[in-house]
Amino acid sequence: MGALTLTPNVATWSIAALATLGVILRPFAWPEAIWATLGAVLLVVLGLMPWSVALDGVAKGTDVYLFLVGMMLLSEVARKEGLFDWLAAHAVRAAQGSATRLFTLVYLVGTVVTVFLSNDACAVVLTPAVFAATKAAGVKQPLPYLFICAFIANAASFVLPISNPANLVVFAEHMPPLGRWLATFTLPSVLAIVATYLVLRLTQNGSLQTETVATDVDTPALGRGGLIAACGIVATGAALIGASAAGIELGLPTFVAGLATTFVVLLINRGGVVEVARDVSWSVLPLVAGLFVLVEALEKTGVLGMLADLLKRAADSDPAATAWAGSALVAFGSNLVNNLPAGLLAGAAVQSAHAPETVAGAILIGVDLGPNLSVTGSLATILWLTAIRREGQDVSAWGFLKLGMLVMPPALVLALGALILV
Repeated sequence: MGALTLTPNVATWSIAALATLGVILRPFAWPEAIWATLGAVLLVVLGLMPWSVALDGVAKGTDVYLFLVGMMLLSEVARKEGLFDWLAAHAVRAAQGSATRLFTLVYLVGTVVTVFLSNDACAVVLTPAVFAATKAAGVKQPLPYLFICAFIANAASFVLPISNPANLVVFAEHMPPLGRWLATFTLPSVLAIVATYLVLRLTQNGSLQTETVATDVDTPALGRGGLIAACGIVATGAALIGASAAGIELGLPTFVAGLATTFVVLLINRGGVVEVARDVSWSVLPLVAGLFVLVEALEKTGVLGMLADLLKRAADSDPAATAWAGSALVAFGSNLVNNLPAGLLAGAAVQSAHAPETVAGAILIGVDLGPNLSVTGSLATILWLTAIRREGQDVSAWGFLKLGMLVMPPALVLALGALILV
């Protein structure tokens, strides 16, 4: 009888694992969204999950969908109105012909964008700007600069609560006040950001040393549409900080800001809605929805209860060891199921187990930093991959993993050490 009752659970876990593997490997070169959606549909069709439960899973991602749509609209309008080209020209001029100086400038800008606009915004908004900068500079190998957008999006994503939507998921209604957050995470964040920079610089140094960067670059004029797009991005950052301070979910303010900016620009241009809508990466939405359904299915198999019990017993016995082990487990696990659903599961387990704040903080660092290991680790990295493919670039899962194995572990160990030991 026990074996029979286990069978549906095993089937659910198997489908979730295969769907995730499909997202990672992209068999037949099918988009990631197809595999996540296919896994979710299979769970329902095979009777392993009722339609109502699947729809509940989809509904849990509503705030994320709104956030993504707002950011993608902002990015697309800014790109079309030449804002990225204008910023790129200024960045190239500031680099003064130095490939390494341009690399550092991009890293600093990526840090600021991630901290104040979130890691997903860094992937969506900054990646096209960086590609435009490398193109304007006559760079032959843009990937070293594009890698920055992927890695800093996760490395700087726990400086503030708004730096990563997953932060809000892990702490939920137990979010520490901003002062205590900064006291807890400032040193771990600085160490993660610096460690990530150093490893990236070392691994990309060969390409940077042979690269030439143009100094004489024409700076395009920024029209009214580009100026409005820039104001929209700044206003969105202000709205996110305000919403975070007020305890409001970030999706709706971002969506409203993105939609309003797009509307004003289209009004000035007297059209262009089809072009903007056509070029937005809508496939990200079913991908996220599919991942939420897969997590909902795992939760219904009792995984959450088991995790909460295990976490509570371990935290009561040895909080420091639990913090190290829990963070490492979540960090590597995020690459199997993506850190957003992993954060949902881990956050629910943390709240159910009433885990100490150090354990909760360590798990949050694992959720945020762990995804720097693989292309499927975080939604930000998937968005980054989508953005670079639009520019004619691509990175294989194995290629990213080889770099991620060098970049992620040092940053994770240093950040955790600062949190737990210091």
